[in-house]
Amino acid sequence: MVLRLCAALLMSTTAAVAQEVRLVSDAARGALNEASLLRALDDTAAPQDYIAAARADYRRLLTALYAEGYYGGTISITVDGVEAFDIAPLAAPAQIRQVVIKVNPGPLFTFGDVRIAPLPPQTTLNQDLGPRRTALSGVVRTTVSSGISTWRDLGYAKASVAQQSIVARHDDAKLDVTVALDIGPRLTFGALSVSGNETVSEDRVRQIAGLPTGSVFSPAEMAAAQQRLRRTGTFESASLSESDEIGPDGTLPILAQLSEAKPRRFGFGLELSSVEGLTVSSFWLHRNFLGGAERFRVDAEVAGISGETGGIDYRLGATFTRPATFGPDTEYFLSGEISREDEPEFLLDKISVENGFSRILTDDLTVRAGIGLLRAREETALETREYTLFTLPLDATLDRRDVPTDAKDGYYIDLSATPFISVDGEIAGARLYGDARGYLTVGEDARLTFAGRGQVGSVLGAGLTEAPADFLFYSGGGGTVRGQSYQSLGIETIQGAETVTTGGASFVGAQLEARYLIRDNISLVGFYDIGHVGETSIPAEAGDWHAGAGFGLRYNTGIGPIRLDLATQASGDDAGSDLQVYIGIGQAF
Repeated sequence: MVLRLCAALLMSTTAAVAQEVRLVSDAARGALNEASLLRALDDTAAPQDYIAAARADYRRLLTALYAEGYYGGTISITVDGVEAFDIAPLAAPAQIRQVVIKVNPGPLFTFGDVRIAPLPPQTTLNQDLGPRRTALSGVVRTTVSSGISTWRDLGYAKASVAQQSIVARHDDAKLDVTVALDIGPRLTFGALSVSGNETVSEDRVRQIAGLPTGSVFSPAEMAAAQQRLRRTGTFESASLSESDEIGPDGTLPILAQLSEAKPRRFGFGLELSSVEGLTVSSFWLHRNFLGGAERFRVDAEVAGISGETGGIDYRLGATFTRPATFGPDTEYFLSGEISREDEPEFLLDKISVENGFSRILTDDLTVRAGIGLLRAREETALETREYTLFTLPLDATLDRRDVPTDAKDGYYIDLSATPFISVDGEIAGARLYGDARGYLTVGEDARLTFAGRGQVGSVLGAGLTEAPADFLFYSGGGGTVRGQSYQSLGIETIQGAETVTTGGASFVGAQLEARYLIRDNISLVGFYDIGHVGETSIPAEAGDWHAGAGFGLRYNTGIGPIRLDLATQASGDDAGSDLQVYIGIGQAF
């Protein structure tokens, strides 16, 4: 059998596989090479594999020629002189010595008469379909697909190809294309039917999906509703599909097909530092607490075990969240926490509650606002005091990282502001904080990643002796400057005859890393960190700097990279005098 094409591939073998593959072609060499299954076979291929690949290559190579604008070619594939199409799939010879693909591409075609209609309003025919333009089949396919997609965006959900005629005029080397579109009626969203849910009520599924029943059909609204359901974490899978039949009054019923995830989940984490000691954390999560995809999570953490950071810190907290409250993209949250922070410069016992709302503005931008109340007992070298604060936490997060747990490209920005005032009015101010991270992977093999983090913070309105101790800023340790001792940089204040260290009213920090993948699961990391704590609320003013540097290893696992960092001081009189070790799960940032 002979079909049309344009190249010659020569395979010769003394065993069951070809030892030499040679391509002779005047045109479309790359496209033919990529399309051919024969070209992809390796030394492990059996004769049956060659016969199967050869039979499939007729259509694959012909399609490749069409994609390049050749509609008059011929293809012949012979196996030891016999046309492959005439060899039965199960009748492969015991040994194959030579496979030859002969391709004659014929003339290069250009577009002739092209008609694709009706096109959406304010849409013109793709200029690549004009006269004297190479007749690439992909251009026709893309134009038709784009037209149907645009009609669907305008509410014509059943837009489709009604008729098509593609004629190759071989005498003129022209390709005539006629495609008639049937756009159908403009539809509105009908009722949302729900299936596959077991414990989540149908009413809550509809509330969470937020499909605008009665509004003009929109694929974007369909995708958004599907994403809202997946975002809850309650469903292992969630997909929305259109009914095949149009409902009454031009409505289009939609079906939500769900599969619920296991409702409960448990996790834990470990982090070890030679100075900060061992941190053990754990959580318990219920994904459908009240039957409406509500989440209830309990977190516990013990930090500073066998460390040199004061004493042992404890934290126990719980958070309840309810999706689709006051709208499908608004989530209600209520959280509470009891904690003890035994730090080098202060001891703080605190109980706090906070409730509010988070709003998802886009898939990667979320804002939060709440009202909080906290009661604390604080011991410092200056005094022991108790206070009750009202807080107004505000936060905005923009996350455009490719993989949040181990980013290679993209960026992340988190900005927060927490105004506070005590019930007696003696303490008042606001804490501002920003955290920005960026990632860039370079090189053809994508092995080298540059990562950077910048932090800036400020306390306004309250002095160093008035602001809550944990609202002030310190530098040193794994979260700020590796290699420097934990919270080793603060502000020294003279009180009488005694020098007292407190946190600063401002902070500026930066962490820079270069991560190189030396093997499939192992990366080598070099890093340099700097931090500045200031006496005033203006960042980088009236304070001190310090720096740390080092290198580390990352071992990639299914739950994130295991991190080992070795760091030392890179500034001051004690530069290079100590080596600190940090071990944890996940990147440093």
